[in-house]
Amino acid sequence: MISHIKFVSVPVRDQNRALDFYTEKLGFTIITDQPFNEKQRWIELRIPKAETRVVLFTPEGQEDRIGTFSSLVFASGDVEKTYEELKARGVEFEGPPEKQPWGTFAKFKDSEGNQFVLSTSK
Repeated sequence: MISHIKFVSVPVRDQNRALDFYTEKLGFTIITDQPFNEKQRWIELRIPKAETRVVLFTPEGQEDRIGTFSSLVFASGDVEKTYEELKARGVEFEGPPEKQPWGTFAKFKDSEGNQFVLSTSK
């Protein structure tokens, strides 16, 4: 049976800029950074204390996905605290965290304009 998601791919235009963003601002660690082909590298990152990995890679023909809203949602036990920490590191948020009956969330962008949701973990 399926045990977990191994990785999710985030489309990026500039792999170096994206790598800096995900490691320096979000605190992810590098698992793999190696050549993939003449145009791109395979950059696989780990979220601290999580099994799911994030790959900074754009499959050929999917460049139009760069800078769009992603259904990828990042979880945090304390959205307000994480929002403050990431904002202090220069992460661009759409606005402050919002409380809803199902939990708290905030929307943010990465260095490539990709938009994600930061949400409570439960």
